[in-house]
Amino acid sequence: MPFIKGEDRNQIHLLPNTLDDFVEEESPVRVIDAYVDSLALEELGFQVYSGAKVGQKPYRREDLLKLYLYCYMNGIRSSRKMETEHEHI
Repeated sequence: MPFIKGEDRNQIHLLPNTLDDFVEEESPVRVIDAYVDSLALEELGFQVYSGAKVGQKPYRREDLLKLYLYCYMNGIRSSRKMETEHEHI
């Protein structure tokens, strides 16, 4: 696959919990996740990376859109603050 892949949130790790277990049921992150997953991104003009170009693989466009929406909802405008936000989630 031509994308950088993160951890599968349903994968059971050393502990008997999955990453999904650490997110509260009422968290806005779940709404953002479900909303972006319901969109037809190609119809909205998002381009699909073919993997033919040389260089670092890009992140999945769905993941980046989820990140941007989360940061916008929380007033995070700086890319440096976006980078450190994962520590607070």
